[in-house]
Amino acid sequence: MDNKISINRLFSRRNLINLIIPLIFEQFLAVAVGLADSIMVASVGESAVSAVSLVDSINILLINVFAALATGGAVVAGQYLGENRDDKAIKAGEQLIVFVSFISLAIMAIIYLGRDFILNVVFGAIEQDVENYARTYMMIVFASIPFIALYNSGAALFRAMGNSKITLKVSLIMNGINVVGNAILIYGFKMGVEGVAIPTLISRLVAAFIIIILLRNPELKIHIDNYSNYRYNSSMVSKILKIGIPNGVENSMFQMGKIMVLSVVSTFGTAAITANAVSSSITQFQFLPGTAIGLGMVTVVSHCVGARDYKQARYYTKLLLKYTYIAEVVINIIIFIAMPFILRAYNLSAETAAMARKIILFYGINVCIVWPLAFALPNTLRASNDVKYAMTVSILSMWFVRVGFGIILAKHMGVGMFGVWVSMICDWYVRMIFFVKRYRGDKWENKR
Repeated sequence: MDNKISINRLFSRRNLINLIIPLIFEQFLAVAVGLADSIMVASVGESAVSAVSLVDSINILLINVFAALATGGAVVAGQYLGENRDDKAIKAGEQLIVFVSFISLAIMAIIYLGRDFILNVVFGAIEQDVENYARTYMMIVFASIPFIALYNSGAALFRAMGNSKITLKVSLIMNGINVVGNAILIYGFKMGVEGVAIPTLISRLVAAFIIIILLRNPELKIHIDNYSNYRYNSSMVSKILKIGIPNGVENSMFQMGKIMVLSVVSTFGTAAITANAVSSSITQFQFLPGTAIGLGMVTVVSHCVGARDYKQARYYTKLLLKYTYIAEVVINIIIFIAMPFILRAYNLSAETAAMARKIILFYGINVCIVWPLAFALPNTLRASNDVKYAMTVSILSMWFVRVGFGIILAKHMGVGMFGVWVSMICDWYVRMIFFVKRYRGDKWENKR
């Protein structure tokens, strides 16, 4: 270990553990609730599972957009904290919360107006039962768009302060409401997809309310004194958007590509859609620790960049990547062992279960090999304002490899639905090559 880095480190190992462990639990809760949702919906039928999966692809797209804006705010605030300019960090937090509020309301209105286009064009040729379920689920859950946007922004600001315990506690409340609500409405009141949608709406509303109230605490390094005194600061918003927009475009293109590929999957029938949906739910656990550590990497590296200490930025990047690899191997071994029991809970047909099993094994092996370098490493680039490079690589790899090659494999080479997953992994390897090369250079250190 570099002695200079071991002295006067910005983050001790205890600091890192206190930041990352709550993030892992928070990510686990979010994914576990999604898995529980899909299992409960499975009791309604495979058409309901397919419908919820299709609509959630749009939900994830929107969540990624807001998460990107939140990351922009967190990076700017984190860099100010690294500079010991808490007053500027407070301004960044204030501008983020209000700006996201207005943007999320506008997006919600647009989504509702375009719901028929989404159902009939974006989702492609789906069966009538699936369309009916999707319409019902969509009309309820899209009302939660502003609330999830506010929650993501508030949570990002707490992470920028290194306080992930708060977000874990709020996440426990939010996901507890969701799971209990699902169980009551689906099993108790025998409701269909409404039984999943209504608790989602209520839980996000409660989480947004709590996170905004908590940000009023004047003892926090980043807090909101009085929302009524808000004044639009174009310079500060511009700094947030310079990071948030490229990150948002990257995340949006990523999810749009998945939606396009999903429309290809839908042509292979309900069994393929269901296997894809079930696999998507389970595979989220396979890279879950990496997602959490990646969020922590944004906080840590942004502080290092604010302090203009790139030796520490590289040190923490390597350390967190090592943690990511260890965690990914452990979680995938557990999933492989538990897979027969997990698939049995979905009550799938033999054909659907076989497809899902093949995907999960293939996916997990490659997560342990390449995922950290393809998805965790670029967080160092983003935290140092090198977001345009990360965006460009991700978008080009997405469209040419994941989407283009995926369509060729699935439809024109006869590989079927599994071809979509093969192209996804190929996309990871392409990203890894470019991100590792960029990190080894020094251009990202001059983007502050």
